[in-house]
Amino acid sequence: MDGIAEAALAALLTRILSELTGTLAGGFSLDLAPAPGAAPPPAGAGTVPPAPPALAPLFQQAAAATGLSPALLQAVALTESGDNPAAVSDKGAIGLMQLMPATARALGVDPYNPAANVLGGARYLAGLLQQFGGSLPLALAAYNAGPGAVEAAGGIPPFPETEHYVTAVLDRYRALTS
Repeated sequence: MDGIAEAALAALLTRILSELTGTLAGGFSLDLAPAPGAAPPPAGAGTVPPAPPALAPLFQQAAAATGLSPALLQAVALTESGDNPAAVSDKGAIGLMQLMPATARALGVDPYNPAANVLGGARYLAGLLQQFGGSLPLALAAYNAGPGAVEAAGGIPPFPETEHYVTAVLDRYRALTS
């Protein structure tokens, strides 16, 4: 990694880690308050629509089963699939939480069943939070790029897609809980 990439990654990590001061269910941390002295966002900026009525109970049920926030699960699903239960990526990821078939099998869930898909994604994310010491940014990076990539990088891998993904989920999560 060159000095420019290291500096960019360090800046991203500093921004993300500076937000980690509150507490989520399960002891995971994230403060969603704006930084002191931060300018207010423009009207309409950062707004995220509530979960579609048919999906909201799925996020609630999976959150209750895993101790995660329903808003966090919706932020992941919105980022992964646009809240589309029928989404299939060009890499083969399936459903709302974009579970890879092998991951769904390992979790014992049917990725084509929306409730099972959300529960499987929530279990996977909860496991990643445990694996990465409660760090939500690292768990999200692992959800996107795989735990091996996070371990190999010693943090958020310097992949533009993963860096954008972590920021997008955290921004949506913040918008859903503000």
